[in-house]
Amino acid sequence: MATKVRSAIIKRKTTETDISGKLVVDGKGKTDIKTGIGFLDHMLTLFAFHGLFDLTIKAKGDLNVDTHHTNEDVAICLGKAFKEALGACAGIRRYGTKEVPMDQAAAKAVIDIGGRYAFAWRVPPLTGAYQAETSYTVDEGKDFLDTFAKSANINLHVDIYSGGDAHHMLEAAFKALGMALDEATQIDVRRKGVPSTKGTID
Repeated sequence: MATKVRSAIIKRKTTETDISGKLVVDGKGKTDIKTGIGFLDHMLTLFAFHGLFDLTIKAKGDLNVDTHHTNEDVAICLGKAFKEALGACAGIRRYGTKEVPMDQAAAKAVIDIGGRYAFAWRVPPLTGAYQAETSYTVDEGKDFLDTFAKSANINLHVDIYSGGDAHHMLEAAFKALGMALDEATQIDVRRKGVPSTKGTID
């Protein structure tokens, strides 16, 4: 019996952005990502590669204004794509947690795909040095992850508990997210239904 492919088409068009693509949850880490924000492309490539998701995203946004709308709308699309691809969440492990070092930085992502949104973000005290390594700021990374969690309707806790430059802090966080999400979305063969005593995950 063939296993159903868990996938979703990405499509969102507003007066500020035009985004299309595809997500395959049970993939091989293949990516083709062009958001117009080079650093975000890099982070999403790492996220998908280490999470073993196949991910295509093409985005056109009002980058002549700033990066905010594109950053936020790509996060909305990605979160909704995971929610759609997982459907009723039958058989998934639901919880995932991973820690990743990146040179002097280290981050931990903890996930519950339980049908409730919550986002917690804990980082070391930031100084100008943290922001100097990339034009994409730590705050933009925080906003992306928060919006992703809200759109996927999941609990996401991100702890960056060791410092370094902004690039490495965010790289550790995105890698940890991909790996934790891979763990949480895996099918547990012992689980015959939805992993909730309520019997449903909305």
